[in-house]
Amino acid sequence: MLVQSVYTLTNQQNGNLSFKVFEFDNNSYFDHIQRNNYFTLIMITSGEGVAKVDLCEYPFKENTLFTFYPYQPFMLESKGTLRGVSIQFHHDFFCIYRHHKEIASNGILFNNVYQQPFIWLPESSKNTLLNFVQEITEELKTEGLRRDEVIVSYLKIFLVLATRIKLEQQHIEDTVTTGSKQLLLVQQLRNAIEENFRFKHSPSDYADLLNIATKSLARITKNHFNKTLSDLITERIIVEAKRELYLTNKTVKEIAYELGYEDEFYFSRFFKSKTDISPQFYRDTVGFNRGAAG
Repeated sequence: MLVQSVYTLTNQQNGNLSFKVFEFDNNSYFDHIQRNNYFTLIMITSGEGVAKVDLCEYPFKENTLFTFYPYQPFMLESKGTLRGVSIQFHHDFFCIYRHHKEIASNGILFNNVYQQPFIWLPESSKNTLLNFVQEITEELKTEGLRRDEVIVSYLKIFLVLATRIKLEQQHIEDTVTTGSKQLLLVQQLRNAIEENFRFKHSPSDYADLLNIATKSLARITKNHFNKTLSDLITERIIVEAKRELYLTNKTVKEIAYELGYEDEFYFSRFFKSKTDISPQFYRDTVGFNRGAAG
């Protein structure tokens, strides 16, 4: 574990958090709703409780790794002492959108509307990830040449390994908990949302596409994803809106139109109702970089 409890890097231009790693031995950090403008990784090494994330509740225990994206609301209610380590990093320090081909964590670890926002870590995997946390910590203690690049390299490996674990567990969970017929329908629903979320926003649209009664599809969706079909569609739209706000120089009006909203102001109200912030505020605080966008 860490020799010192907190290490932080700040953005020299604006003074905001770039990267932070810290250990904790109680739940005071996460016992209230968090809406951070950076990514948060939380590895629970001891303790148990209930995580409240978005509109869902998930029981958790030790050897759990949580993965939260910017402005995702979450809090952890513990049953007794909670111990672990947390890594937090800003888009400007490491943008998962731009490194998607290298680490493939976007849509798996983060911004995954179809899966729970955590993974269970086998003991060997937990120790491996903790070793990388230790390497990051050692690097943060120094003022060595290109320190930030070394930390980013360790962070990439950490995310790649965590992504592999989640993909393996995802496959096992789907195989064990879902019948083949229902699993096929669930996959068809995912595909339908991915292909149509920009212009089909109603649950009945997807029921029609899959040739199933809306109520039946709603029941299957709730059982498998622990979310309503409306939640899935809405979250997918918001994920795409955030990506466009961060990576492109498109206006909010252009993004709204591409996502099926002709009224820019209605879209802005919709975005704010789901995230508690406006599209422009998200762009400004998460760190839009026109020069590097693409």
